[in-house]
Amino acid sequence: MGEIADGARKAVANLLLNCAKGEFGQSVMIVHEPKDEQFYDPALPEFVAEKVRDLGFEVGLHEVPFQKEVKDPSPELINAMNSVDHTIFLARLGDQMRFREIKQSGSKIISYALYRDMLVSGFGTADYRGFEALKSTINKAIVNADEIHVTCPEGTDYKGYVENAEKELVDVSLKRFPMSIFTPVPARHFKGKIAQVGFLTGTGSQYYTPYACEIEKTLFIEFDGNVITGFSGSETDVASAEGHYNFVANKFGIDPFYVHSWHAGMQPACAFPLPAAESFERWSGGAFGNPRLLHFHTCGQYPPGEISINFVDPTITLDDQPVWDKGTLYPERLSGGTEILNAYPSLRKVFQEPSRDIGLGKAGRLSFT
Repeated sequence: MGEIADGARKAVANLLLNCAKGEFGQSVMIVHEPKDEQFYDPALPEFVAEKVRDLGFEVGLHEVPFQKEVKDPSPELINAMNSVDHTIFLARLGDQMRFREIKQSGSKIISYALYRDMLVSGFGTADYRGFEALKSTINKAIVNADEIHVTCPEGTDYKGYVENAEKELVDVSLKRFPMSIFTPVPARHFKGKIAQVGFLTGTGSQYYTPYACEIEKTLFIEFDGNVITGFSGSETDVASAEGHYNFVANKFGIDPFYVHSWHAGMQPACAFPLPAAESFERWSGGAFGNPRLLHFHTCGQYPPGEISINFVDPTITLDDQPVWDKGTLYPERLSGGTEILNAYPSLRKVFQEPSRDIGLGKAGRLSFT
């Protein structure tokens, strides 16, 4: 229990002081879903609130209903957000709004630590400022690379570059906690094929049923710039993918085969020990920060789209340097990366002891069942 209490104290301090840039005595609102939703651990809001009080902040809880399709926050929530210094979302609503303009005052943070164990681990306690610096370093390296080449053991192979970074890079409007992923890379100047195994699933933008479709073998998704140009693989898998894309596109009135962007995890303590098939919704909202996963935003001409393509153990080569190598991120291969690890010992520790748990099935692959 002592270890959990210490981890909780470190994690909430990391959240409020390092991420939110809070000051003692300020006000915090924790936005949460009804307990019976159970997307987040139902006990997590009260658990976090207690630690927030212990740090010397004022704290209140604000329950919001889960809505499959969300446009804008309610007037009630807007007023509540404007009345506090910091808003923490332990609710899917925050993730659903992440690429929308949020004008309310104060800091606004989405927690991707869905369970207490995730929060108190290195995922929540490794210094946010270090990962913020690492994200900036990765973004700079990607923008400056003449060629970005991505592969994976299943056969992914695509190349490209970023041209006009200031106009093309679009990041989220709320802060992510923990910081576990770099800014999405625009797909416009990329071409190649993605090897998808197990399933296609949603992006956490809107929720629909079925939220995932099965891929029995290996499906190759070919794309050129912002367009999926074709699928290849078994007849069953091709039909399943095409049908799912058309179903989702028709539901929301969007372009089915648009490819917006992609990015990979950068937080090696991000662990998801349960098979993805137990809850594709939780998996897509909790596992993506591990460097073993890379995902694309597709289906819809906006980030994050409505269908996520995910593959395991990417190698991401920036010019001639494999910064991600078969699912392992090596910060020291980036200019300035070693200095970041030296400045933040908690980062060095999680990179020395990375989690391999990313929700794989019994065969050690992404699986629909």
